[in-house]
Amino acid sequence: MTMVIELDEGLRRPLRASAPPATQADQLGLLADLPGTWVGGGFNVVALPTGHGGFRLKLNATIETLSFTPVGGAIPNRGSVQGDISLFGLHYLQQVSDSTTFEGLHVEPGLWLNVPATTDPEAPATIVRQSTIPHGDSLLAQSTFLTDIAGGPTIDEVSTIPTGDDPKLKRTGYTDPYLNPALPAGIPRGAQINPNILLTNALEAQAEKGMKVVRTQVIQVSTQPVGGIVNIPFVTANANATKLDAIFWIETVEQADGTQFQQLQYTQTVILNFDNIDWPHISVATLVKQ
Repeated sequence: MTMVIELDEGLRRPLRASAPPATQADQLGLLADLPGTWVGGGFNVVALPTGHGGFRLKLNATIETLSFTPVGGAIPNRGSVQGDISLFGLHYLQQVSDSTTFEGLHVEPGLWLNVPATTDPEAPATIVRQSTIPHGDSLLAQSTFLTDIAGGPTIDEVSTIPTGDDPKLKRTGYTDPYLNPALPAGIPRGAQINPNILLTNALEAQAEKGMKVVRTQVIQVSTQPVGGIVNIPFVTANANATKLDAIFWIETVEQADGTQFQQLQYTQTVILNFDNIDWPHISVATLVKQ
């Protein structure tokens, strides 16, 4: 609903009226627990081109702030082959820095949207993530899996090892930089290949303190088959971002004394293509709601 209020000097300003909290939670679906500020840390692995078919690994232990703010009222999408639908969503801002130098690594504003089921096209309810990155990339990713479960998450291994048909990948020693790199302080050996180790280690450390995850909401999104990434020409030519896959686990953690807090873990893989090779750029983090 849009309302208009009178301001000084006769100015009129339209405002989007927000629903009461309980109604808003229903409208947001699995996004309902995200509003607020989440703070924590993680790990980032990315291969960077050096020219002439070479590459170097950039490894950063990270600190992160991720904030979500409700849009407020309904966002109407007008129908022509079916009736109108209303979307509900969240603004978000992600800020990631190196945990030692505090160098800024990533800034990402965007939206998360709760999209209802539709008849034309015939599709189930989905969650959509839209974002822009200052490197010159914009993306739209839609949910490929959604669930709400009792207990903790299942976190599978991922791999940062590049893939493709380029003969360089078969050259002896070409991918050796992944085997024994200098790791940032606090990052365990092996995380340079499977960064999800950081996520499972965080849960194991909590379990040793008598904590347990009693509820997990899972949101998995991808730019394929629906969505995509659009890049400026320089990015396309030099390190083309071709695909994003991400899983977000919104967790309710119960402490030994029975009190609870909310935790957000995620793993994200962006495929960068350069020198005819696909290089997984993987970021992970464990964040606690403030």
